[in-house]
Amino acid sequence: MTTPHALDRELTLRTAVARYDDLRLRDSLVDPDDPDGVVPLDRAEALELLALGELIARKAVAGRQLTVRSARAAGASWAQIGRALDTTRQAAWEAHTRWIDAQVRQRDVVTQLGFDDVDAARARALAGRPDEDDDATP
Repeated sequence: MTTPHALDRELTLRTAVARYDDLRLRDSLVDPDDPDGVVPLDRAEALELLALGELIARKAVAGRQLTVRSARAAGASWAQIGRALDTTRQAAWEAHTRWIDAQVRQRDVVTQLGFDDVDAARARALAGRPDEDDDATP
């Protein structure tokens, strides 16, 4: 059975999105009243589509938090980041600090992955607090 974990070892984000788009398009074009039309997804393809969607969502979340770090390093305020994510500065900061904490826990579970104490301290310092930002610049 296809799982997000198995697909993650085989596909990049780009190739996962391309395959997802192909399957999603085919699935959306099926007309049950046209037996000679587009062939519906079989069980394996439908399950693959679900697993691809989950894999893409997971990769997007991880990529978002890495980009939040880049935005902070480039001087973006939490208010600006919140607007870019269509949320509040507080919610953006909380999501990011939860991600940092998850990276620390990951390090504790699997050696050499995730954040060690130094990485976590640097990430938390960069994150700061949402109420410390001066949002004078757009």
